[in-house]
Amino acid sequence: MTSPCSFAITPTVPPIVHESQDPTIPPPSPPSPPDLLLPSPPCSLQGSGPPPPPPPPSAVEVVPPHVYGLEKSRLLKEALEKAGPVPKGRDDVRRLLKLHKHRFRSDLQWILFCADLPSLIQEGPQCGLVALWMAGTLLSTPDSVSLERLVQVAMERGYTAQGEMFSVADMAKLAQETLDCQAELLCGGLGGPNRERVLQHLTTGHPLLIPYDEDFNHEPCQKKGHKAHWAVSAGVLIGVQSVPAPGYMEDAELPGLFHPVPGTPQQPPSFPEESSPGATFLLSKQGKSWHYQLWDYNQVRDSNLQLTDFSPARAADGRVYVVPAGGVQAGLCGQVLLLRPQGWSP
Repeated sequence: MTSPCSFAITPTVPPIVHESQDPTIPPPSPPSPPDLLLPSPPCSLQGSGPPPPPPPPSAVEVVPPHVYGLEKSRLLKEALEKAGPVPKGRDDVRRLLKLHKHRFRSDLQWILFCADLPSLIQEGPQCGLVALWMAGTLLSTPDSVSLERLVQVAMERGYTAQGEMFSVADMAKLAQETLDCQAELLCGGLGGPNRERVLQHLTTGHPLLIPYDEDFNHEPCQKKGHKAHWAVSAGVLIGVQSVPAPGYMEDAELPGLFHPVPGTPQQPPSFPEESSPGATFLLSKQGKSWHYQLWDYNQVRDSNLQLTDFSPARAADGRVYVVPAGGVQAGLCGQVLLLRPQGWSP
């Protein structure tokens, strides 16, 4: 169920623009290797005469408009084919801890809760739908839902024109319809009273969809919504003074890193205070990288809270975007989406 702060947007289906073409001009022929696609001339004892006149121009084929990720489904299928073996969550976290060990406090022990997500590289402005597709793999849906299906339903409902999603409320409705899951829209940001709720959600292995501003390295930044992007979080790395027992085992490669033992009841750890710097990191993926990233929780919180403006570059690019009433601030700012399997209860 969505929370009371969600709002209904009357969908409007954007027009699809077909580019016109002069019917008297034949379409250009695709390039081909010489002497491979052309038929051989018939054998003749006479010398070759003048070349035959060109055939009359045929009717110009109607080319569908280019929609990111949907052009005859080719681009989409190619993207789906790329969703292959990727590093597991624990392996990626080990890599990150070794590579950026200066970022993690040495005075703490660390507990990693993570669920493995597939990777999928987005085609065009599909970051939100790619994040939803990745999250859907954790929701135990009866049949896997393709990214193509998510895009098509979002377009049919008027939530998107090209794959963009500027409304968390619309994303919640789309998730419920296509993934048959529980979708809770959480307002007020990731901090304050919502913080413990979000961390408990992630420690149970359920996904969280987060709109934020994306920096050059895909990490959260603050650009007033001009770089609005979506990520899915599927775990959390928590720094604690001591690891509760029983139910946790120490990593074989990295001393001080602990994992929950599968199938064993665990005593929940005490979550670090919001004011404790560098003690809570979200394990996240987004549609421009194969790898997990570990983001400081407060950095994600601050980025999510300042999504207020529509990008001037997008406003001037001549494309159609679906933006809810009230703009980016009403659709994204301070909002996240908690997803759970249908029928799940704490």
